[in-house]
Amino acid sequence: MTDRASSQAGAGRPAGLRGVPGPEAGGRGADRPTPEECLRKVALGDRDAFDHVYAAFAGPVFGLARRVLRDPAQAEEVAQEVLVEVWRTASRFNPELGSAQAWVMTMAHRRAVDRVRSEQAAEDREARLARSSAVVDYDDVVETVENRLDQQRVRNCLGGLTELQRESVTLAYYSGYTYPQVAQLLSVPLGTVKTRMRDGLARLRDCLGVGR
Repeated sequence: MTDRASSQAGAGRPAGLRGVPGPEAGGRGADRPTPEECLRKVALGDRDAFDHVYAAFAGPVFGLARRVLRDPAQAEEVAQEVLVEVWRTASRFNPELGSAQAWVMTMAHRRAVDRVRSEQAAEDREARLARSSAVVDYDDVVETVENRLDQQRVRNCLGGLTELQRESVTLAYYSGYTYPQVAQLLSVPLGTVKTRMRDGLARLRDCLGVGR
């Protein structure tokens, strides 16, 4: 793994474990414990044992992730995640089910495949959003244009009413006032307001072509 991968892996490890030599430190000497022994000690919180595990598996883990993901940066991230997971879950390792290498590499392969699936799912979501956005944008434009045309037609037709009719219709339908409130605002009898509304609405229907 590159220096960057080593530093990233160290950044995700518990305090005191940063700066552990990566795979470039060399192979396991005769006086070093086996990876299986180290994992048992890591499960008990032994940081020195984790140094050996890191040195033994950082390179292979990165290599596997690199083959699956192709992208070096993502491979480094996955390698970091795997090594952190090894530290956190070492107690789950069962030597009766396989070697330490098989356990770690299986974990690495699963992480790498999950990352590929996650990236593909994200791309699929973006594609769906792009398609749906295109439809929504088109619909929004059409609706906006139609609304503006309708509003313009209404304004034009309102302009054809008498001033008294226009005031009554505007107060009642655009400002939300009741007929009695309109009568009070305009200081005219309620019957007059009703007549203005009836005549004004009839002229609006004719202008807008409603009911034709």
